[in-house]
Amino acid sequence: MKITNKIIENHGLKKDEYKNIQKFLKRDPNILELGIFSAMWNEHCSYKSSKVHLKKLPTKGKQVIQGPGENAGVIDIGDNDAIIFKIESHNHPSFIEPYQGAATGVGGILRDVFTMGARPIALLNSIHFGSPTHPKTKSLLNGVVSGIGGYGNCIGIPTVAGETKFNETYNENILVNAMAVGHAKKDKIFYSKAKGINKSVVYVGSKTGRDGIHGASMASAEFDENSEEKKPTVQVGDPFTEKLLLEACLELMKDNSIISIQDMGAAGLTSSSVEMASKGSLGIELELDKVPCREENMTPYEMMLSESQERMLIILEDGKENHARKIFDKWDLDFVVIGRTNNSKNLTLKFNGKVEGEIPIEALAEKAPVYNRKWIKKKLTKNKVNVKSLKKIKLENALIKIISSPNHSNKNWVTEQFDQMVMCDTAQRSGSDAAIIRIHNKDKAIAVSVDSSANYCKSHPISGGKQIVAENWRNLISVGAKPLAITNCLNFGNPENEIVMGEFAECLEGIREACEYLEYPVVSGNVSFYNGTNKKNIYPTPVIGGVGLIKKLTEPLTHCFKNFGSKIIIVGKTFGHLEQSCFLKEIHSIIDGKPPDINLLNEKNNGEVVLKLINDKLVSSAHDISSGGLIIALSEMSIGNKIGVKINKPHNLMNLTEYFFGEDQGRYILEINEENLKKVEKILKSNNTYYENIGYTQENFFEIDGEVKINTNELFKINNQWYNNF
Repeated sequence: MKITNKIIENHGLKKDEYKNIQKFLKRDPNILELGIFSAMWNEHCSYKSSKVHLKKLPTKGKQVIQGPGENAGVIDIGDNDAIIFKIESHNHPSFIEPYQGAATGVGGILRDVFTMGARPIALLNSIHFGSPTHPKTKSLLNGVVSGIGGYGNCIGIPTVAGETKFNETYNENILVNAMAVGHAKKDKIFYSKAKGINKSVVYVGSKTGRDGIHGASMASAEFDENSEEKKPTVQVGDPFTEKLLLEACLELMKDNSIISIQDMGAAGLTSSSVEMASKGSLGIELELDKVPCREENMTPYEMMLSESQERMLIILEDGKENHARKIFDKWDLDFVVIGRTNNSKNLTLKFNGKVEGEIPIEALAEKAPVYNRKWIKKKLTKNKVNVKSLKKIKLENALIKIISSPNHSNKNWVTEQFDQMVMCDTAQRSGSDAAIIRIHNKDKAIAVSVDSSANYCKSHPISGGKQIVAENWRNLISVGAKPLAITNCLNFGNPENEIVMGEFAECLEGIREACEYLEYPVVSGNVSFYNGTNKKNIYPTPVIGGVGLIKKLTEPLTHCFKNFGSKIIIVGKTFGHLEQSCFLKEIHSIIDGKPPDINLLNEKNNGEVVLKLINDKLVSSAHDISSGGLIIALSEMSIGNKIGVKINKPHNLMNLTEYFFGEDQGRYILEINEENLKKVEKILKSNNTYYENIGYTQENFFEIDGEVKINTNELFKINNQWYNNF
């Protein structure tokens, strides 16, 4: 086949990139080789527009065993226990085919974790949809939630936490980010680096079909009005086969048979073989006629680019083939030696004895394009919202409108579709600031949470980047966990757009600053560019997934008030920042202004003091204050157990709207038993931590002096009614 400009363009390659391919090969590529370059050089696999910025992130720490560069990140939690975790996007496939797109996103992230030797113990998700009034939103939402639940429930991994958000920026490009967390022994972690010459390269798992071909390339391009035509590039998942693959791999991992192992994820057999060889500075020769296929007459091109699910590539030690084959036969999975390692440093592809393609590994990996794209720094708006000029609304009416809105109403209609208790180690389910999972048969536990704040990142990317890290940190602190490390999923528009690239660069700068100051390193992650349709880009939406450690778990700490007559304390100072607030958006349709400042000194100090109070058993419940401000956080704490509050007006005569709806950062609400109050105040004062004693819990009513009085049963109903009317 003659390679034309149209064929090059259809493979997502630029003309200058094609010229570089010719230089590396010293000839024109054939269509198979072009397809392989297309897969490895696209944005999804090569990170060509993001590498220069990602390198700036802090990735090391005494708790870090493996940072970015492997299938997932690994952290040490003591006693020879390690936690392996990562988050990834499946945005484009989920918009085109929501059930399978979401399901295979879950399957893919699970394989990233168990390919490193971990048994998955938890799933999380961050899902963003367009306006609830958009005609596609309801079907996309139902399909995605069903896909997440269907895959996770069937494979038997609890889906324990997440977030579901709505904004018109996602009308034509939803976001589906899936996170998986696994537990392994520190001395039994497996990596993807190939080692040794003439070692068996083994294909295991499901057979290869034509689903998912060009899936990675599709994820590296914007949508247009013809996006529906891309349905053939969406993979089809089978969670029951994945369960078999999980158990077979973990069984084989009990001994020393495996040299390296790699999931066949984006770009399938191409990326897995190239990445293994590249990390080991080796060559790989594959005999493609040996690849197990479920469809007839599949070509080498189709085999190499298929993204069929539930497949792995393994390099075995000498003489271990029969032992490994018996295990995979027992689990009724394909096991075929399809190639060998060599010292050629080439990817050599044979079909029926004939060489169909030969490419230097270096050209596909280390020599892939890297762009330091031009970007524009965000100009700050100078408009400050004049609160006094706004149309007056009662605090009670504003509270009711916000807690009944799509973004702040109860999401149990989502979480009820997920099995959160399977495996019996879930100590705290979704609904609190963070979920808690026990380490099996031990007293210790991990806390996990995911967070995003697209409006903050759009308005001021540096502040937005800092804020999502800080909020994730606070969520783990609020359940008594010491934050250890994060994974990130960076969802942005077209990187060739200087404004979008500026949003990316500045968000990364904010994330870097916060992670460095809070000693909260990034150990894994994913970049998802080209999220947009017809040149309209989504808001910048970096998602942070955090993991923290609870050394000794007795009773999980929730964000729901626990007792009547407890004192309520705010830790952190309230300034009443309303710009970019939920109040202005929901009540006045105003989205102008800069988000609140992030004082990392206060974040760290306040968080560490709150964690000390929790560890000293002086706190009955805790909740961070974020979207919606103080009054929304209080209502969430009240709704859980239908325990009311009596809150005083601020003593400093601050405007009530600013005080109760301001979204100043670094704040927590703590419920304190009266007998512990003096101890708590002494610790706060000794650590120079600002706090306010704002009221107490009571029966029946959510009450703010002279301004709000709502029965707690009614408050619960208001918070739970939105989805029924959707």
